[in-house]
This record gives sequence, structure tokens and C-alpha cells, in this order.
Amino acid sequence: MVKISFQAPATGLKPEKEAAKGDEAAPEAAAGGGYGGKAELLLPQDVEEQPLPVQNRRPLSRICYLTMILMLLLLGLILTSMYVYRYFSVTGSSQTYLENVFHCGIIYQDHSYSQLREQLELHEDVRIYLEQDYEQINIPMLHFGESDPADIIHDFQRGLTAYHDIALDKCYVIELNSSIVLPPQRFWELLFNVKKGAFLPQTYIIQEEMIVTEPVTDMEQLGSFIFHLCHGKETYRLKRRTARRHIHRRSAENCHHIRHFENTFVVDTAICQKL
Repeated sequence: MVKISFQAPATGLKPEKEAAKGDEAAPEAAAGGGYGGKAELLLPQDVEEQPLPVQNRRPLSRICYLTMILMLLLLGLILTSMYVYRYFSVTGSSQTYLENVFHCGIIYQDHSYSQLREQLELHEDVRIYLEQDYEQINIPMLHFGESDPADIIHDFQRGLTAYHDIALDKCYVIELNSSIVLPPQRFWELLFNVKKGAFLPQTYIIQEEMIVTEPVTDMEQLGSFIFHLCHGKETYRLKRRTARRHIHRRSAENCHHIRHFENTFVVDTAICQKL
């Protein structure tokens, strides 16, 4: 309980009002112990505070639920987009890969073999990788036996050409001759334009001669494409021979020929090693 007290009015002040209210003050004097005592008013000590109105939380909950739903929808959209992108990118890559693989059959003339046959045929499989900027050519064994089966890589990023003579199981590396070898985009256009025909138009043959110089000790410097082709095989460097002498009449050298098609003509590459 809280006790509130105050003093009674002093004697002699306002006697008229005192007399007028004598009868009315009698009960109060009895309760307070007379005019000379203190009047006390007792009030409850703990005044209960009125609770504030509680705000409605339903709109906030709805916003949270709506946000969660939107996040789930966004996550589903992202996952669906990734799946669709991967599916079509893989399909597109397969289609591009199939379009960049060519089986070539070339009819050409070689005047040095004109007494045997007027026309010769050359078959090879060509794979062109436009993004990686390199070409891979596979030449099977020819019927007349004047060319060794081989795998060839022209790496335009490294500026190197590698020949893997399958008959000897040896690799030979030399600087890429851009005057003879067409770059991937132009070679792809050439093969794509003649894709509908069974054979390419009749063409001719040119000859180039190379000399084996030294073995390659560091295979990693040749790049990943040539490394995978020549890894585990004897690998040698080649040097082009500038003097143009007939390559079929050499008796002091052992030469192996690889005939391949990488332009509008056939190239007879003779890789020679001194005896």
C-alpha cells in the first residue's frame, strides 16, 4: 500500500468556512483522528500497467512464406537452366564433332608412277578441331606400298607438325610449314565443300624431303596433342632439305614416304636417315 498524507488547514484561517463545514468534517475528523492529525489516503501500491496492443503478425509471416516460395522457384529455374544448357551443349558438341570428321578419297596423278597407272587413290581420315586450332590426319596402308601408314598432327598453336610412322612406330617432329598445310578453318571449308562427292577433284602431287637430326628429350615442350601421339615412342627432330634432288634415287640414305592430303594437292613427305 502507498500512504499519501497531507497537513490539515491551520487554525484561525478562514473561520467562516470552518464553521460551515463543521458538520461535514466531523466524519472525516473521526476517521483521521481530528483536525490536528494527518489525513491519510491509502492507494494500492502496485498499479498494473495496461498492456500495449499486440501488432498482428500475419502479414509478416505471409511475406516470409512468399519469399521462401520465390527462392525455391528461382532455385528450380536455375537448376533447370543448367540441365538444359548441359544437354544442348553436349548434343551440339557431338554434332560439331561429327561434322568435323571427314573421310577423304583423293584421285591424283604421279608422273613418276605413270608407267604403272595413270591415276592413284589416297584415302585418309581427317579430324579438325577448330577451337583447339589443330588437325589430325590418319593415313592407312596404301595398296601399292609406296607410303607408310601414319598419324599426323598439325598444331597451329605451337607451330609444330608431328609424323607418327606406324610401320616404324617412330615419331618425327618439325616446324609447321604453313605454306603447304591449310589452317583448320580453311581446311574445314575445303573438305566441307567437297563433302557431297565421293572423291575430291583430280589433283596433283608435290614432294618434300626431310632429314632426321637428333632425338627429342623433352616431350612436354611439344604440347599436349603431340605428346599424346608420341608418348612412349622414339621421337626425333627433322630438318627440311633445301636442295631439290630426286628423292627416289638416293642410295646413301634410308627414306620412308608418307603421302597425305592437307591442301588442294597431295604431299609426298620423305623422311630420310643417313645410313
